[in-house]
Amino acid sequence: MARFIQSLAAVAAILATGTSATGDLSVLTGEIGRQNNESLFWGPYKPNLYFGVRPRLPESLWTGLMWGRIEEYNDVKDGKESRLRYTCEQGEDIRGYGWDEYDARSGGIQTIHDEGNKIDITTSFIKIPGGSHGGSWAVRIKGQLRENAPADHKTVAYYYIAQEGKGELVAQGEGDELGYKGDATFIGNSETLGDYKIVVTEGIGKYPAGNHEISTTRPGDVTLVHSAEVSEDIIWQAVPLLFQKLQPAAMAVQEEYGMENPPPAWQVYRMAHQPGKGNSHILQRTYEGSFEFDVIFSSASAGKELTKEDVTKTIAATSSAFADRFSSIFELKPPFKDEQYQRFGKSMFSNLLGGVGYFYGKQVIDRSYAPEYEEESEGFWEETRQARERQAQTLEGPYELFTSVPSRPFFPRGFLWDEGFHLVPIADWDMDLTLEVIKSWYNTMDEDGWIPREQILGPEARTKVPEEFQVQYPHYANPPTLFLVIEDFMERLRKTNGTQPSGKEKLAQERRNPLYTAHLDNMELGEDYLRKMYPLLKRHYDWFRKTQRGDLKGYDREAYSSKEGYRWRGRSESHILTSGLDDYPRPQPPHPGELHVDLMSWVGLMTKSLKNIAEALDMKEDVAELVKNLDAIEHNLNDLHWSEKDGCFCDATVDDFEEHQLVCHKGYVSLFPFMVGLLKPNDPKLGKILDLIADEEQLWSAHGIRSLSKQDEFYGTGENYWRGPIWMPMNYMVVKQLQSIAKQEGPYRSKARDMYNKLRKNLVDTVYKSWRETGFAWEQYNPETGAGQRTQHFTGWTSLVVKIMAMDDLSGHGRDEL
Repeated sequence: MARFIQSLAAVAAILATGTSATGDLSVLTGEIGRQNNESLFWGPYKPNLYFGVRPRLPESLWTGLMWGRIEEYNDVKDGKESRLRYTCEQGEDIRGYGWDEYDARSGGIQTIHDEGNKIDITTSFIKIPGGSHGGSWAVRIKGQLRENAPADHKTVAYYYIAQEGKGELVAQGEGDELGYKGDATFIGNSETLGDYKIVVTEGIGKYPAGNHEISTTRPGDVTLVHSAEVSEDIIWQAVPLLFQKLQPAAMAVQEEYGMENPPPAWQVYRMAHQPGKGNSHILQRTYEGSFEFDVIFSSASAGKELTKEDVTKTIAATSSAFADRFSSIFELKPPFKDEQYQRFGKSMFSNLLGGVGYFYGKQVIDRSYAPEYEEESEGFWEETRQARERQAQTLEGPYELFTSVPSRPFFPRGFLWDEGFHLVPIADWDMDLTLEVIKSWYNTMDEDGWIPREQILGPEARTKVPEEFQVQYPHYANPPTLFLVIEDFMERLRKTNGTQPSGKEKLAQERRNPLYTAHLDNMELGEDYLRKMYPLLKRHYDWFRKTQRGDLKGYDREAYSSKEGYRWRGRSESHILTSGLDDYPRPQPPHPGELHVDLMSWVGLMTKSLKNIAEALDMKEDVAELVKNLDAIEHNLNDLHWSEKDGCFCDATVDDFEEHQLVCHKGYVSLFPFMVGLLKPNDPKLGKILDLIADEEQLWSAHGIRSLSKQDEFYGTGENYWRGPIWMPMNYMVVKQLQSIAKQEGPYRSKARDMYNKLRKNLVDTVYKSWRETGFAWEQYNPETGAGQRTQHFTGWTSLVVKIMAMDDLSGHGRDEL
């Protein structure tokens, strides 16, 4: 730890002077990279589990927690009705769970309110960087009986330890053939981790004592460990592996005692104690009442083994540091400064950051008809369906990805367009972590510039995805929201160029870990990152403009530019999943002559962002090209998509005479040029867009902006996914643009300010009320009641509510007379 602190001090000194001792940028880049890797090496990077730890390495050591009540025989089942908790699931009788506080560089505290098992589980995770193998870590696992549980309520806790790849892991402990007494120890080594030790402490808690005669061979006051060598194809299947060990033990009891003199359930379902060498180890303990124990991983290269006292001290320090930093980074503004909003904000942000995971494995990709991205024939969606049925997909990879996830129980994998929104608040907290995530996503891009919109890496990830949605197609796009974040980084970097912090800002900078903002604190380091990323961004941009281009010339459309028009590939009659707005109404029937205003807007955002980055990097030729492209896009948005009659932007198709025809379904699609910042403050079209947003009979509700107008024939119909419900990412983009308009001179400033204040409060109230009532954030919210609905524990982009609470309160300003 001391060595790591000294290293941080050295980094801070380098950043303070703006150069390394040798003046060589590569020295600074290398040191920051090394320190970042060490600081972010370990983490709860298996977000699909209630608690699982792994490093950012393929085929390495990882661990996971399982628990359940064990009062009756039917408490132990292998399947959906099981009381055993391991993977995060929807619908279980859990009153809420997640991180109350969490920092990816130091750790945090998670609480799981398990009503069904009558116990609350707390996992306090800490990291101690140091040494040459990523440092050490520990978790304190505490089970506290709920009020409705009897004092002798029994809980069985399991801890799973798996060593993938090359390495050795051996279980040790004091005891006899019946089990270990006291601590259980695991001694291991691997190429990537070196030598290490895992200690599962005896901890605190009462063990059950039985009166049945079986108690002499199955006592309750021991720790059981079952070690085995299993195939790496199944090593991730902790629950089936556990039941393979429980089943023969239970059958032996049944054969010996039958139903006439059965032992209690906790003595029946006990693994055979078979510790030793293996790549798969399961530890089992049974408790009567509340309990607590630690799992401590000590890296030999760190030079010092962690102790229980170290864990206690570090948990307290980590919690205190998080509280101080949260109030500094996310300074909540009125009317959200009260303590309940602080708790709410900490929970929402911590669950977003605590949902960051590391994924590794092969992905299912179908390249058999990628060249046919034009989808030119009028029955193209039927041809697409038939092509899918050919099942020409293959496994490609392996890939690795470092990313946050939308929902730990339902979407525990990477989603391209979600990730940009995830990183908006994460960038405020830890810009260097954000840049690591962006780089990781772009490392999955192929040579053409395509990034799979869903990253379903490996068999464990595929268990959460229906088979028909597992295949990725190299001509399918997804909204490029990562551009939102990387442009923000560029703007923040440009603002800090040559300036020195002072006062409160300087004090905060001196107290923080320099790794959070190393790329912002050093202009050369930040520019170096942008220069390395720019070719990847440009390749992705060019791929978009090539593969998603719409047909303007074939239908003799009149527009400023004959090139700038776009159409999402991969649509069906009822869906355009690639747009992210799955079932939002589009022109019917599908036609190759369609043009989609949201896609044109996203390309406009990419163009604007790339232009600004190219300007910052002094790339004059690229700037000239991008300025020309952006001008053409802005003109064509008006020429091809603006409906003066409807007062909004609309998708387009062609009619029976193959002439350009607008199809207007007022809702999020209608607002896209506004939401991505392509409308000027004095544009008359802006006034009409604001009128549409503010109309309570169309989009405005007391709980946020509806996805589709109440007046639309498709409002609330079909799946009703994007046909009315309120979604946080789109509302965040609206409220952000309203704030921008409210702060600029223009004819709509006063109206925008009033809308901004009301919408900001409505959104926070909606998410907070549902969180307080249910214990969860939700995927979307009911436009009539504000109730959370669809996917629960959706702590991905719904966590944007933290950014909204930290936005300026403009309610105290007087109205402009413009």
